[in-house]
Parts: sequence; structure tokens; C-alpha cells
Amino acid sequence: MPVALAVHGPAATKSVASGLLLATLGAIAFSGKAIIVKLAYRYGVDAVTLIMYRMLFALPIFAVMAWWATYRRTGGTAAALTRRDWLGVLGLGVSGYYLASFLDFAGLQYVTASLERLILYLNPTLVLVLGWIFYRKRVAWIQVAAMAVSYCGVLVVFSHEIKLQGEDVVLGALLVFASAISYAVYLLYSGQLVRRIGASRLVGLATMVACLCCILQFLVLRPLSAALVAPQVIWLSVLNATLCTAVPVLMVMMAVERIGAALAAQAGMVGPMSTILMGVLILGEPFNGWIVVGTALVMGGVFLVSKYRD
Repeated sequence: MPVALAVHGPAATKSVASGLLLATLGAIAFSGKAIIVKLAYRYGVDAVTLIMYRMLFALPIFAVMAWWATYRRTGGTAAALTRRDWLGVLGLGVSGYYLASFLDFAGLQYVTASLERLILYLNPTLVLVLGWIFYRKRVAWIQVAAMAVSYCGVLVVFSHEIKLQGEDVVLGALLVFASAISYAVYLLYSGQLVRRIGASRLVGLATMVACLCCILQFLVLRPLSAALVAPQVIWLSVLNATLCTAVPVLMVMMAVERIGAALAAQAGMVGPMSTILMGVLILGEPFNGWIVVGTALVMGGVFLVSKYRD
């Protein structure tokens, strides 16, 4: 039962209002990531180098988050992580943040920010499917119908974009979809670990793992001279690491504390719309009836999947 239902009066109303605002702003900030990545690609940088810079600048922020969640928030009473916990953090960091982020960055070289956000927004449907495959969790018929609606929405936008951009859109869409699957695996397996060590601590530690993976990937695959990029790429990466990575993580966590995960997720539905709007205004991406129809189908289907989840 949501906490807000147990508390009445101005204090509860203020808490709900601030929670909704934080969740909305967090979703908008998250959605800006694709816009910044598309802008950076205009300066000739590749995905390996770009994600290295993003994670390099984000690493200190998440290190502080992990330290605060371990020592300050708990007053130094946080339990030491076991070997099993560390293996869980390592696996979730690789699947949920490193692999998901890299595949997303790679896909954005070929698809618009609008299509990328719609594909990623299918995440709840992927969690549902993976839960059915691995845990035999029951899936209601209305959820199956809602998933079909969502995927039809993506296909509407995809088919229109492939006519405009060419066959590279297929590769980009597959990479972004693989990113969504990778993050769905993280969500599916993170539940028990979150209960043991806490959400803030897990996010901080797992993201640190991802940051180190991205930096190591660059050192293995690229010469150090590849780090010499346009100054605009550096500043865009700083903005991506702060405003579109660390800040929205904190906003969403604070929102969940105030209004719960379900309501915060519903407020996050503004994300795809804000990405489309910024894509049109900042990147000059096309906006037409096909995008409107596809977005409405995706958002409506995902809403129903989330609403009827057990």
C-alpha cells in the first residue's frame, strides 16, 4: 500500500507533489541523454570513446554515492558485502549499466533519438517476458494484448524511419533493443540484492563497475590518441555524466521514497514525449503523424502492462 495513503493533510500533499515533480524532472533529464549523444556524434567521435568520457566523469559521482550509502546514510552500520554480493554487483554492473549503455550509444549512431527512446520504453514488457521465461510468472491476457500494442507502435515508427534513413536503422534498432534486454536482465535479478544491500548502495557500486568497464574498453580497443576529441565532446560528456546520468538517478530515488515506485514510473511516462520534443527542437528530427501514433501505442501499451502487473 502506498505510504501516501496512510498520511493525510498538507504534509502528505506536499510530499506527493514534490515526489511527482522529482520523478518528472528525472525522466526528462534521463531522456536528454540521447540528445546529447546525437549532438556529440556530429563531432566525429565514436561510441567507445564517447561512452568512456561519459563514465569517466560519472565515476567520482557514483563513488561518492556508494560511500555515502555505505557509511553516512547508515551511520557506519552497513553490513559488509559477502563474496556472493560482490559477484552480484559485478554481474549487474556489467549487464545493467555497462552493456546496456554501450549498446544504446552504439545504436544511437543509426537511429533517431525518438525511436531509441520508444524502444527503451518497452523495458517493462521485456521484464514481464523474462519473468515468464525464467520464473514462470503468470502473464495475464490483457498484458499480452498490451505488449502487442506497444510493439506495433515501435514498428510504426521503425517502418517510417527505415524509409527515411535506410537499412542502417535495422542495425541501430537491434542494438538499442539489445540494450533494453540487457537492462531488463538487471531489473529482473536486482531485486534480492537491493533488499540485502539497499538501492543507493547497489546503484553506486554497480555503476562504478560499469564506469571501469567502459574506461578499460577504451584502453583495450583504442590508442590513447583517440582521447583527443573536440572540446565540445568533452563538455557534452560532462553534461551527460551529471545532468543526464547522476542527477536523474538521485531524483528518481528521492521520488520513489516520497510516492513509491509505481507512481514514480507513471510520472516517468513523460520521458518519451520529452525526447521527441527535444529531438525535433534541438536535433531537427522529423515529427509527423506516424511518430504520434507510434508513441501513443507504445505508451498506452506499456501503461497497461505496468498497471496489471502482479
